[in-house]
Amino acid sequence: MEKRKKQPQNLSKIEIEKKKKRILITFFTIVALIVLMIIAFIANEFIITENYKTTNLIINNRNVTEFLKGQVLIKDSQIYLSKQDLGNFFDKYIYEDEETEKIITTYDKKIAEIGFEKNTININGAEKRTTAHAIKENDTVYLPIEELKDVYDLEISNIQDTNVLILDSTTKEQIKAVVTGNISVKASKKFIARTVDRVKKGECVIVIEKNEDGYAKIRTERGKIGYIKTKKLANEVVARQNIEEEKQIAEKVNLTWDYYSQVATAPDRTDTHIDGVNVVSPSFFALNSDGNLVENIGTRGQAYLDWARDNDCKIWPMLQNAGDGMMKVTSEIMNHYEKRKDLIEAILSECIKYKLDGINLDFENMKKEDKDMYSRFIIELTPRMKELGLVLSVDVTAPDGDDTWSLCFDRHVIGDVADYIVFMAYDEYGESSNKAGTTAGLNWVELSLKKFLETEEIPSDKIILAVPLYTRLWTENANGEITKSSVVSMKDIDNTIPSNVQKTWKEDLGQNYVEYKEGNATKKMWIEDIKSLKAKTALISQYKLGGLASWEKGMETDEVWEVFKEALK
Repeated sequence: MEKRKKQPQNLSKIEIEKKKKRILITFFTIVALIVLMIIAFIANEFIITENYKTTNLIINNRNVTEFLKGQVLIKDSQIYLSKQDLGNFFDKYIYEDEETEKIITTYDKKIAEIGFEKNTININGAEKRTTAHAIKENDTVYLPIEELKDVYDLEISNIQDTNVLILDSTTKEQIKAVVTGNISVKASKKFIARTVDRVKKGECVIVIEKNEDGYAKIRTERGKIGYIKTKKLANEVVARQNIEEEKQIAEKVNLTWDYYSQVATAPDRTDTHIDGVNVVSPSFFALNSDGNLVENIGTRGQAYLDWARDNDCKIWPMLQNAGDGMMKVTSEIMNHYEKRKDLIEAILSECIKYKLDGINLDFENMKKEDKDMYSRFIIELTPRMKELGLVLSVDVTAPDGDDTWSLCFDRHVIGDVADYIVFMAYDEYGESSNKAGTTAGLNWVELSLKKFLETEEIPSDKIILAVPLYTRLWTENANGEITKSSVVSMKDIDNTIPSNVQKTWKEDLGQNYVEYKEGNATKKMWIEDIKSLKAKTALISQYKLGGLASWEKGMETDEVWEVFKEALK
């Protein structure tokens, strides 16, 4: 068996030297790492590494610089933001009108127009001098933000030392606090995080939010946003509160149209009380063939106004564009900014004159290609109405239909801008139909509502469901062709159809149906009654809608108002 060789007991001098070197290298490496860590800590804690070369734009305590499409342009001591960026952050409907060569912008209760040559701005019809106007740089439109601060309700701070531009909405809450000690403001809540600013004891900061983990997000006096320990804050005060718009009607809307034509007189409602109704909409206004707004009020109309107020009803009169040739007239107005503006001024004048509470806009039979310009009209009308505390409700048809009846509305924009969008849930089979059918089948109404909510993305509390207080009696010949259709008021249905005719309930339509012979003709009717209206109005609570409208007062049976009142509880 081979014996193992013994290892030498003593290391050679060369090996000892090598070992000493390794120990020294390790020692100095550790020292270097400690020094680097100390330097990193000092740099992290005390050295601010923000880039001051690029102008940082802060909007309502959010740094949006990386999202800018244009640049923060400073020219002749004026600060400009691009039209596209103003559209992204303030007015998504900002618009360049080529005919007048002006930029039209709307925000809350303001509409403003500013041009490219004159140092003027027009806000809600009042013109004032400015120190700058709109400009174009590299085919990009820029607007002077200082001149728009009253439009967008802004407080502007330009901090040149740190190259930060701050835009604060004066309608949003702002909380201020005092810092209790010298402290670094960090980019994040991590243990090691970049320092974005340093604040001294007694310095004031804006408190953006406080988290449960003991950190607070703040904005410093130099416009830097970051985190500090919450315990370093004291003397918090609400410097500015949120300003929230109050609804004219806190509960659900219960509107009824009190219709009469442009030449008839207002109905006499003396000693009448419509239980549950909180809005009436008489047809006081219309466009004439010259495109001017005309009124039909007179002494009877004034008495109607007094009656409505005595019954605690808000008054949103209807403005129509009905009549022969009105499609062309409407198109002419919609496609010219100055004509839209003239109509808006006329509407406001009438609202002020008669102390109205709002307007119900009922423009129908318009060109499909005018859809966007009709939306522009509503966009431009809404802030002027809000300025006076008036409500704008806009009538629209079901989403599916022909060009001039259905596809002429951009329901998404209307629902976004107006106070209410009124879905006229009737005439599923209307006067021009060559096939007999229901006026408002439950399945059709609900399907259309879902499109309003899901496809058009309209907030449910902005949708008013309008139901019919009438139906149609259809007459077919022996070949099944429609020879006649006539409107029958709900109150007259039982007197119209023979008493011995059997009614059949159609579950999908939520209606009773009758069919009977009259000579060689076949009569058909899909009935609107209390049962059918209960089925339709149940959709209001199911989909959390903003309310109910009914067309039209005078066609109903007495029980209707109790049904509506219960549906809106």
